[in-house]
Amino acid sequence: MKLGRILNKDLNELIACMGHGDFIIVCDAGFPIPRDAWRIDLAIEKDVPDTSYVLEIIKSDLMIEKIAYAEDVKTYNDPLYQDLQRLFPGIEHEQISHESILSEMAGKAKAIVRTGAFNPWGNVLLYTGVEVPRWFAKEGVVAPDYYKDRL
Repeated sequence: MKLGRILNKDLNELIACMGHGDFIIVCDAGFPIPRDAWRIDLAIEKDVPDTSYVLEIIKSDLMIEKIAYAEDVKTYNDPLYQDLQRLFPGIEHEQISHESILSEMAGKAKAIVRTGAFNPWGNVLLYTGVEVPRWFAKEGVVAPDYYKDRL
């Protein structure tokens, strides 16, 4: 039996094929997912599963270097904003326009993971990175200065 928290086959496959700089979108139930997107639909009913739970479980298996979310979140959805601060401390948080998430970013995402969340502006981009201590562990390999704070 597989070790780790994630049992969903498609979610495991997605995480296994993510590379440095790729990003996925974890979205709410109402997100307009493009027809040609790799869609992983976890929604069962209203708020099952919710955004924070899905983010937490993905975080347990994926090296996340940066997140992005709609600039509206901080003003209009403080519970989500607080969850993002709690779940992703010490990494870059970028606030972008909601419109760009729905259009431009949805078309560029490696995949879109749909939750059952009824959560306004509940669409979060997760950018993958490298686990610096493991990546630069070989003898003689030197981490560049921009990674030193993550060693």
